[in-house]
Amino acid sequence: MDAFKPILAKVATGQPLSAFEAQSAFDLLLSGEVTHAQAGAFLMGLRVRGETVEEITGAVEAMRARMLRIDAPPGAIDLVGTGGDQAGTWNISTLASLIVAACGVPVAKHGNRAASSKSGAADVLAALGVKVGLDKEGVERCLETAGIAFMFAPAHHASMRHVAAVRTEMGTRTLFNILGPMANPASVKRQLVGVFAKSWLRPVAETLMGLGSERVWVVCGSDGLDEITTTGPSHVVAIEDGAIREFEITPEQAGLAVADLEALKGAEAVVNAGAMMRVLAGEKTAFRDIGVLNAAAGLLIAGKTKDLAEGAGLAAKALDDGAVLETLRKLIAASNAT
Repeated sequence: MDAFKPILAKVATGQPLSAFEAQSAFDLLLSGEVTHAQAGAFLMGLRVRGETVEEITGAVEAMRARMLRIDAPPGAIDLVGTGGDQAGTWNISTLASLIVAACGVPVAKHGNRAASSKSGAADVLAALGVKVGLDKEGVERCLETAGIAFMFAPAHHASMRHVAAVRTEMGTRTLFNILGPMANPASVKRQLVGVFAKSWLRPVAETLMGLGSERVWVVCGSDGLDEITTTGPSHVVAIEDGAIREFEITPEQAGLAVADLEALKGAEAVVNAGAMMRVLAGEKTAFRDIGVLNAAAGLLIAGKTKDLAEGAGLAAKALDDGAVLETLRKLIAASNAT
């Protein structure tokens, strides 16, 4: 507790922390050596001032140092959102992940239960019959036999239990809300990361580039979705060839129709799982289209395709010929194997 006081004093004066100081602070938080009062004051102090890239970097380094690591195939990708957009949509990144895996790109998906919707990735996968919360051996078995695995955040970041109570007590967004996608247990270098506010696009991209990511799109829909949206343009800050560039993409670039936000609204896990199964069975819906669009981006990031239109075509074919449904069946079987 005493070791934390100088850090807290610096934050209280509005001074930014170096990456080393931030890593030290978050290491103390994640070791349970900080009181709730200290933790709450620290996290709120960062938020009120605005977290810097150095502080985000230090926090990610602290999480990565304590996580249960997974060995993934070269070129593995993660498609993940921070949550927190309060939109309550379908499980878009989960559908997109299954599509990308069915197209031959290994997917090491990191996720949790619901953050801002009624159904998070863990919730809908469990409703589909996938066993979540697997150990290292189970996750790696899924990657090997199904080409996709789900890494349940609490199983890989046990140290987060030390801040769970204070985060609940605070009841507001803190830096921890955006750290999950940057602390993938498989240490993937390629990602599609959705954030809940445009202001987070560049800080997340700069942090990931500094930490060694090779090819990443950090995205936010113009409607506020932490996904690439089909209701209009999406903002993208991309890491490509060691540089950062910013651009916008639209569903029309992938040959997809513009949707109404209401058509993307989901429900509880069992309902979302049913909707996903209908898409995998061939149903043409707004859920399918937004899944195809995000999968197209994932395939482009993975180097599988040259543009969004080609990726959308590949994704649609994987749905239509049953490859995505077969990938889900393999994941269910592998996750439940003893």
